[in-house]
Amino acid sequence: MDEPATPSASRSGESRPRRVLAVVIVALVVAAGFIGVGVYGLVHGPGTGDAAPGGPGNTGSPALIVTAPATPGASPVPVASTGDPEQFARRVAVAVFTWDTATGYTPSDYIQQVVNVGDPSGNETPGLAADLADYLPNTAAWAQLRQYETRQWLTIDTATVPSSWKQALQQGQATLLPGTTAHTITGTRHRAGVWDGEPVTTAEQVSFTVFETCQPTYPTCRVLRLTQLDKPLP
Repeated sequence: MDEPATPSASRSGESRPRRVLAVVIVALVVAAGFIGVGVYGLVHGPGTGDAAPGGPGNTGSPALIVTAPATPGASPVPVASTGDPEQFARRVAVAVFTWDTATGYTPSDYIQQVVNVGDPSGNETPGLAADLADYLPNTAAWAQLRQYETRQWLTIDTATVPSSWKQALQQGQATLLPGTTAHTITGTRHRAGVWDGEPVTTAEQVSFTVFETCQPTYPTCRVLRLTQLDKPLP
């Protein structure tokens, strides 16, 4: 039960809505569980990668809560084609993490933009779609977040080939298509919303790995799968 109002308690009460919004932005966006994919599925050939259940999705450092100006809305946009693996991984990462509940689009609209640059054979498409669905809010969470005009974007710090990828290639050289590689993305996930006309944002460190196949198999890179959030390939 709340204590009787005092000057300090009153000030605490005034700040409570902002803390509630921060919790909504951080907690509702993260799905209850993530579908993780390791080297196993890729090494054993297209269409055979079993997704293993992941643990709690939010394993990064605590979010930082600050006030900030509102950011522009982000409508779903196609992932631009490129034959450069690192550049492509960066573009996929930005596409996965950039969305805005106030634009009138749904999570599936954003997911589709990444699926469009997925495995042309379709073998990895169901797994990729499952990965993406766990990176974005579900329909119920999206509806709640829309009340706060919640939006998200990513600033990338690094995009590097995991140190274990060389070993993965050796193990899967008989089944991996030429030009298949992986890039681990590290960066900051930003979320922003509006409470009582006042903008509030959170920032949290994230990391994950993008698996892709580029030249010589395909003229431009295509995304295969994503690891569980904050569980990148070592």
